[in-house]
Amino acid sequence: MSKTTVFITGATGFVAQNTIVELLSRGYSVVGSVRSEEKGEMLKTYFGDNFQYVVVAGFENKGAFDVALKQHPEVTVFLHTASPVSFGTEDLERDVLIPAIEGTRNALQSVHEHAPQVKRVVVTSSAVTLSNFSDVSDPKFKANEDLWYGVTYEEGSKNPSIAYTASKVFAEKAAWEFVETNKPNFSLSTILPPYVFGPQAQDESAKGQLNISAEFVAAVYRLSKIDKVPEVFGPFVDVRDVAKAHVIAFENDEAKGKRIITYSGRFHSQTILNIIRDNFADLRDKLPVGIPSNGDVSESVAWDDQKSKKILGFEFIDIEKTVIDTVNQLIRANK
Repeated sequence: MSKTTVFITGATGFVAQNTIVELLSRGYSVVGSVRSEEKGEMLKTYFGDNFQYVVVAGFENKGAFDVALKQHPEVTVFLHTASPVSFGTEDLERDVLIPAIEGTRNALQSVHEHAPQVKRVVVTSSAVTLSNFSDVSDPKFKANEDLWYGVTYEEGSKNPSIAYTASKVFAEKAAWEFVETNKPNFSLSTILPPYVFGPQAQDESAKGQLNISAEFVAAVYRLSKIDKVPEVFGPFVDVRDVAKAHVIAFENDEAKGKRIITYSGRFHSQTILNIIRDNFADLRDKLPVGIPSNGDVSESVAWDDQKSKKILGFEFIDIEKTVIDTVNQLIRANK
């Protein structure tokens, strides 16, 4: 029996690389889109013979994935993980909203027109589509798979603090609207992670500045004894669980047409600091003490994600393992 081949967009990304590791471990072949041949060759050295790459310079352009999908008629599953994360831009609509929304539409249009053999599509969305993180972090708040954050397009295009949130809301809505309007051959599932922590897929990627959410753990690891502990808190998930969720989303028929929340628990920066201090004797005296009791974050009843957990069917990695594995990698990578 021939291997199932999975196409994954944005293959150099934090979630994407971990998803590729998960796919290859389960015996799938993978075709990943990258923005340059150099990046593709780098991934090829990481992932070996069951990984191929295609160069897609700008996924926000119409027909961006047409050629790639025509070249790979063996692809039967399509994972769209690519999404712009742009801060400090002067034009939020141009640089954040439009690339996310049009990139999603263009990806689905290419699959619809040029890959009729694809039966399952999974889009990486975000828990910010449910609500803003200040709400989701409130123990009195209820979040479930049917909830949508009521941000407007205009707010997202004018306010840098919510542009990313708006881009994820409208990109995911565009995906569901596409399926409703076009009735394609494929079924759609979306994955909604909150803050994504955990190790990079490769130690090499753990050098220097990390991606935005993964940097939270690294930033605590780099604190000096006199530094103040940052006030960052909220819901989290380990990237390896997000990767696993992407695979289950196309393997499990129960996931068809579903929004799937990937939520492990709640954290505070002090939680991360406490774990590092308790488990790494060599780092203990280099780090601040902070207020250790702030790290005792009570579990939230805000997350009503039982439908998602039933579909996924696995135990999520807890914050302790996430932090320990991440710090061990940071130590290895930065020797």
